Amino acid sequence: MRRGDPSDLDESIELYRAALLLRPPGHSDRSDSLSNLAVGLRDRFMQRGDPSDLDESIELHRAAVLLHPPGHSDQSLSLNNLAVGLRARFTQRGDPYDLDESIELHRAAVLLHPPGHSDQSLSLNNLAVGLRARFTQRGDPYDLDESIELDRAALLLRPPGHSDRSQSLHNLAASLAGRFTQRGIPSDLDETFSLFSQLSQISHAVSRKDLAAAKSWVTTAEETNHGSALVAYQTALKFLDQHVGLLSSSSRHFDVVSMATASLAVDAFSCSIRNGALATAVELVEQGRAVFWTQLTRFRTTFDELSAAHHAGAALAEEFKQLSFRLRNAFDQSTEDQSPQIRQVTIEWDDVVSRIRMLPDFSRFLLPPLFSDLQKTAEEGPVIIVNASQYSCDALIVLSDRDPVHVPIDITQTEVSDLSKKFQSLSKEFGSFDTQHKLVRILWKLWHDIVGPVVQALGASNVHPGSRIWWCPTAEFTLLPLHAAGPYEKKRDSLPHIYISSYTPTLATLVRARQQVSRDASPQYFVAIGQGKPDGGKPLQCVAPELAVVAQRLTPIVSSFTSLEDSDATVKAAVDVLNHDQWLHLACHGMPNRKQPFESSFAMRDGPLMIKDIIRSDWQNPEFAFLSACHTTVGDEKSPDESIHLAAAMQFSGFRSVIGSMWSVDDEVAQEVVSGFYGNLVDGSGRLDCTRAAMALHKAVKKLRRNNVPLEQQIIFVRIIV
Repeated sequence: MRRGDPSDLDESIELYRAALLLRPPGHSDRSDSLSNLAVGLRDRFMQRGDPSDLDESIELHRAAVLLHPPGHSDQSLSLNNLAVGLRARFTQRGDPYDLDESIELHRAAVLLHPPGHSDQSLSLNNLAVGLRARFTQRGDPYDLDESIELDRAALLLRPPGHSDRSQSLHNLAASLAGRFTQRGIPSDLDETFSLFSQLSQISHAVSRKDLAAAKSWVTTAEETNHGSALVAYQTALKFLDQHVGLLSSSSRHFDVVSMATASLAVDAFSCSIRNGALATAVELVEQGRAVFWTQLTRFRTTFDELSAAHHAGAALAEEFKQLSFRLRNAFDQSTEDQSPQIRQVTIEWDDVVSRIRMLPDFSRFLLPPLFSDLQKTAEEGPVIIVNASQYSCDALIVLSDRDPVHVPIDITQTEVSDLSKKFQSLSKEFGSFDTQHKLVRILWKLWHDIVGPVVQALGASNVHPGSRIWWCPTAEFTLLPLHAAGPYEKKRDSLPHIYISSYTPTLATLVRARQQVSRDASPQYFVAIGQGKPDGGKPLQCVAPELAVVAQRLTPIVSSFTSLEDSDATVKAAVDVLNHDQWLHLACHGMPNRKQPFESSFAMRDGPLMIKDIIRSDWQNPEFAFLSACHTTVGDEKSPDESIHLAAAMQFSGFRSVIGSMWSVDDEVAQEVVSGFYGNLVDGSGRLDCTRAAMALHKAVKKLRRNNVPLEQQIIFVRIIV
């Protein structure tokens, strides 16, 4: 199952069944077929959780054990396989007999692996894991003490450089931390963090086990309020970055990425703030958010730059790609038997990374950006990171010419989550009776608890009214309309009256967008795509009039104006036209998929133009996209920090500036906004300028306020980047 396709696993199981039928009792290879089928079924159980797969796997392993009597070369392997299966069933169902039998089988395997045996550390580790599980269930201190001694013995057999050393460090540290909790012996806690601290010295290509160990260090340090917490976060995020770097830039790996990241970045930000390390807070939150997009961008740009640098760079880029592919496969199929292979490829991978970093301009290859680089984003206006962590909620204002400014936020992560859920629920009712009153209450809450204190701090930092600001929200804040917060009371200004807001998923994204060369003298090619009659979707009567407004405004200005409507607005036509047109207006249905975000799409005549189609495209020098479609900034509900939504897909595909919507757009309002927007996007020389998009949108929305358009439609459009 090299590519993670479940059907491959199903097919392999059926093939193993067929092979077993061809090896009846008495056949010399029957034990191999029993074991192969058992392992396949256990893998499928781990993937899908069907208990019948695990039960059958255990019975097959029992049959294999009977075929491996004392003295057989495979006896220890079959004992271990059966023990692992029984422990998995104990974890699922809690039957103590399964765990007891698993421990006794592991004891028998240890006796078959005396000192000097290549599998001794594995068998010691497995027995320790079983005993620790039994201690957790029954609380017998002797089980915990024995597991600690076994972990110590296993660690001695895994010296620095061993691919499983982090696992042994993790296991022993976790057991000692558990004993400290039970008995309160200070030396146990000291040794726990002495072991964890050794993780920061790992320099080889990182595996899932390394990352899991570092995340355990983080958790233990937070639980005990230990001084190593910040170093633990730095280590875990370094491991995360390296581990994700070994995955291919494919949407197939998004689940792996989202599980690995979880709340790591936002908690690291909080820890940095609590330690007074404000610049570090910015670096760490950047390192652990939008990881999928960062990886995709890295694959698209870094290797191109490396290959273009000189002949040596091209050769190193190819060598790095090949070694990364080999290392991915080794980790995906990793077992103890393959550790020598992993170690060898890791050494080669480390070597090529070191050689690349010796090249001019590549000293930070595969390393996250420093604060000094990220601070440049504030040269055109402050960037405000608004963070929600289980430990604290904070805002941090990044300014171009001084240290960041911390703004404590008097709200909990749970309250932010509840507010976000209320807003998402309310947004589905917009247009019906009494929604405006509820919306104002939410916007007042945002102002009172979050945005108001930030505005006060901006004023104290001499950020004058009318200035541009960029919001960089994390976690549950990503789904809230910070740009529209305000008291909404007479004689009191709301945020839209004070500053001009834009959003950015990350600071590094803003840096990249500004690094793109603006081709001032080059021709400007604009395409307007409208799909009012999508395949199987509700017709949109407003699309044709909206495109007519865009054409009227822009045809006299741009070098070339192309319009694709209805039957011409297909998936292929849209992708093809963007290969040479840098400016886009897209009017159609937006269809977010919050459970399968890569299937979020724009509705075309012949079907959906999905995020995964956009990712595969290689558009040349795109500048600006106006997404006049519903819900284009709504992303994955479980991983909001990954920003997997339609507007982000366009932005990460190269568009320097994107206008998107947070909920359903009213047809007439969209037309009015579009007309006012494009009228203000033209600079003094008569050319379109995407850096004017924020001011153009601000002026268009201001006109809506004067025309008494419902509040939810005044604040629906948001601007991302430049």
